[in-house]
Amino acid sequence: MSEPTAQAAAKRKLHMPDTWLVVFAIVAVMAALSWVIPSGSFDYQKVDVNGTMRNVAVAGSYHAIPKAQTKPTGFIGLFASLYQGCYEAADIIFVILACAATFGVMVKTGAFHAGIGKVMKKVGRREKLLIPILMVLFGLGGSVFGMLSEFYGFYPLIVGLGVAIGYDAMTGFAILALGEYVGFMAATLNPYSVAVAQSIAGVPLYSGVVYRAVCFAVFMGICIAYVMRYAAKVKRSPQSSVMYGEPCLHSFDRGELDQYDFTWRHGLILLDVLVTLAALMVGLTRWSWGYKELCGLFIVMSAAAALISGWNPNRYCAEMLAGAKSVLWGCILTGLAKSIVVIMKDAMIMDTIINALADLLKNAPSAISAQLMFVTQTIINFLVPSASGQAAVTMPIMAPLADALGVSRQVACLAYQFGDGLSNILWPTCGIVVICGLADIRYDLWLKWFAKLFAMLFLAQMIMIEIAVLMGW
Repeated sequence: MSEPTAQAAAKRKLHMPDTWLVVFAIVAVMAALSWVIPSGSFDYQKVDVNGTMRNVAVAGSYHAIPKAQTKPTGFIGLFASLYQGCYEAADIIFVILACAATFGVMVKTGAFHAGIGKVMKKVGRREKLLIPILMVLFGLGGSVFGMLSEFYGFYPLIVGLGVAIGYDAMTGFAILALGEYVGFMAATLNPYSVAVAQSIAGVPLYSGVVYRAVCFAVFMGICIAYVMRYAAKVKRSPQSSVMYGEPCLHSFDRGELDQYDFTWRHGLILLDVLVTLAALMVGLTRWSWGYKELCGLFIVMSAAAALISGWNPNRYCAEMLAGAKSVLWGCILTGLAKSIVVIMKDAMIMDTIINALADLLKNAPSAISAQLMFVTQTIINFLVPSASGQAAVTMPIMAPLADALGVSRQVACLAYQFGDGLSNILWPTCGIVVICGLADIRYDLWLKWFAKLFAMLFLAQMIMIEIAVLMGW
């Protein structure tokens, strides 16, 4: 091909539109649908679910609501929804800002560079073993304890580690994101998904744990193999990285690590990080801490690190501001994604969509009804991006529907947890945009990297559901 022809072909090459544009297009479509889809709602009742009062949908209670009593989104409302989305996602947005600002300070102290450099000298050529070890550890946290936000503080560390050991930022991001979210999906004792769904469906609490543990091993094995294969490819050819040429706030160049000698100051700063993360985990699991305590802890952690490094207050403020600036893209994207949910709630079309999906299942072929329940739950997770919230809305409907379709309620719970879990790192309304913001990873690049793995895991989920049905589980 001649040079002019090659240049013309390059110009014609399609480029992935910016993630903002993709998500805004979804917002615009939802705004249009708010006028078309009939409004309606289930009746809800307060129910004690394992000691927590939850609003649970009443099966068969769906009723239409006149459009005049709702608020479909018009032209001005379409753009105003970004404000409302940012307002309703303010807690998450501040978490992203706080994490980026405080860990930006931690990186500038040099403690991470010195610490990772020391670890690398100890690990030597065995760095590839860190991938399965860390993924299993994070996966067990998600599977057994339902830990997700508890790991937010680890994203800068693990992303930086992925680059430092000779791979790329996506490798580090995938280690943690797949570890915790696939573990959450393949839940064994997860109190936020398994416990809530089984309690509402009338299934013995935590029954079927052995088969769910097998599912955990299968899905985690697929993820580990995928990440290790990608990491090996990047190590052989850095140009093959999906992140090639993309800046990342938390990337550590391996050559830089040799420039840092590990000092007592670095040791104290890393101890500061460990104590903070340990206190955060205890607070979240035992004392019902939330985002405000998380942000407060991280600010104290970064201030202590600045003092240990001997910084003056002005430098501390400047580094905090520089870190916060780096994730402004992710913060606005989080608010934009939240506006999708805002539009559905204002127009009261969310329950209509859920009810319509459930009605479709009633006429589903019995041979594939369990798989269709799983697909339905995956779609619903776009609308209700909360494990316990999705269980409260769908399981009162899906449990008796499973009886009618000849599917056990245990399998219905499995279909719910699979549908809720994996799509959390796919749909822009879910947690993926939050952790992309924390890790400084573009959402569109994640989708490009994750697409094949998602298809593999989706197929594996359908197979595991079919095995459960054939076993009479």
